[in-house]
Parts: sequence; C-alpha cells; structure tokens
Amino acid sequence: MTPYPRDLVGYGRRPVDPRWPGGARVAVQIVVNYEEGGEHSVLHGDAHAEAFLTEEPATAVPNLRNINVESQYEYGSRAGFWRLHRLLTQRRVPVTVYGIAEALARNPEAVAAMQEADWEIASHGLRWIDYAQVPPVVEREHIQRAIEVHTKATGARPTGWYTGRMSPRTRALLVEAGGFRYDSDSFADDLPYWADVAGTRHLVIPYTLDNNDGRYLNSYGYGGQRFSDYLIAAFDLLHAEGADAPKMMSVGLHCRIAGRPGRAADLARFLDHVTARDGVWLTRRIDIAEHWHTHHGPVQ
Repeated sequence: MTPYPRDLVGYGRRPVDPRWPGGARVAVQIVVNYEEGGEHSVLHGDAHAEAFLTEEPATAVPNLRNINVESQYEYGSRAGFWRLHRLLTQRRVPVTVYGIAEALARNPEAVAAMQEADWEIASHGLRWIDYAQVPPVVEREHIQRAIEVHTKATGARPTGWYTGRMSPRTRALLVEAGGFRYDSDSFADDLPYWADVAGTRHLVIPYTLDNNDGRYLNSYGYGGQRFSDYLIAAFDLLHAEGADAPKMMSVGLHCRIAGRPGRAADLARFLDHVTARDGVWLTRRIDIAEHWHTHHGPVQ
C-alpha cells in the first residue's frame, strides 16, 4: 500500500496525559500576532496591497497602494497593540507573540514592551504573505532572513515558528534551518505531538483558527455568539474534560482586530473568566515546548 503522508489517527481514544505543571486541567496559551508593517504592500515591493483579514472586503488592485487597508494595519501597531498589552499585562497573562520579522524591526518600542512583559517572541516569518506558491529557494531565503532580522530586532534568535500561510515545504525547511524547539503550522490536535521530518523528530504545538479573532473578519463568524462566549464555552469544556484528559487551549489575537475597543472589551470577559479559575496553566508556547521535550520526548 502506498504510504500516506498524513496522520489521521493521532493519539486515538486515549490521549497522552500531558502532566501539566501543578496538575492543571488545561494549559491556556494566548498568542498576539504582530504583523503590521510586514503585510502585502506596494511599498514592500509587492505587486498588490494586502486583502486578507480586513474590516471590509478588499480588492488587490495590481501595483496600487490601498490606503484604507494600510491604515487598518497602522491602527494595530499604533493603538491596538498597546490596548492588548495593557489588558494582558494587567492580568499577568503570559503571552507568545507571533512576530513578523519586518514588522518587529519597524517598531522597536513595541518589541521593548514585549520583552519587558517577558513575552515569548516567536517568528511569524519574514513577511505576512502567502507562501503556498512561493518557490522553495525563495522560501528558504525568507526563513534565513527572518531569523537574521528577528535576531537583530529582539536580541535573540527565535526558537518557535508559525508561518500561517505556509507551503507544503515549510516544516522541512524549518528543520533544515535548525534551532527551532517547535513550530505551530498545524491545527490538528488539542495537544502537542511529534512529527517525523525526513527522519528527524520535530515538535508541533498546534494553533487555532476557531478560537481566533480572525473570525470577526471572515464569513464564518461565531454563529451569533460573542467571541468571549465562544472562548468561554471552549474553555469550560476543556476544563471539564481535564479531570480525566488534560488538554491545551490556544487563543489567537491580532492587534488590528482584537485591539479595537469593542472587541478588546469582549476579550476582557474571557480573560477574567479564565484567570478566576483553578486548575489552569496560563503559559507561553515555548514553556509548553520545553515541558514536552522534558516529559514527552520524541520516540525514535
């Protein structure tokens, strides 16, 4: 039978016990995507402006700046980031940043605030563009350049990675580059897992597209619910399941989306709900990675 390159079985009916610190029922991980200044733009040498996850449908007109979209992204770095930073630091919530390298380089003050708060700054790639049809040689160059720009902007090499708009080659190129404790280019599970990449065991910490504020701006929405209602329902179920089978919950935020006042106020409801509960490990993705490397190392 021809080998099939996907794992449709995973942990099966009896998931591994993650043995979270303190016997936590659920590990909750907040991601702040920092992309502003790294998106598609004629100013960045692209053939069109960004048209993905904008407040209203945007058309990518060839070789023309979209000032509407540019200003939405500018809101994220000018105002939205700082609102999210206040909400999260006031509640002492650990955070992982998915940082586009060129975006980080364009706002040293934001980087300093991330570091002062002890947030993990993982790499979100060099640019916030779609790599699905980018030639392998270009994607390889962008990964190397992302590492270099990220290191210069933050003072440290990234050890976590999430492309988001990845290609089928992304994970292999990351393993080839070396130095990464995990990547999150997967939505396949509620727990971390090991992937075999050309004979190398590589840790994957799945991310989320449902517990994600991006749904404010796509056609799926939240089925008439508020974002916080959806997040609280997901958290409560995972917390209940955690009595026998602890899991992980990821929440994805964007500065230009959840950083808007009405959405930030709704997000605060979820944060207050979670921080008031026992049996919760609020953490960063790198801490989950180190826990997994220590307690659930790869089986060769």
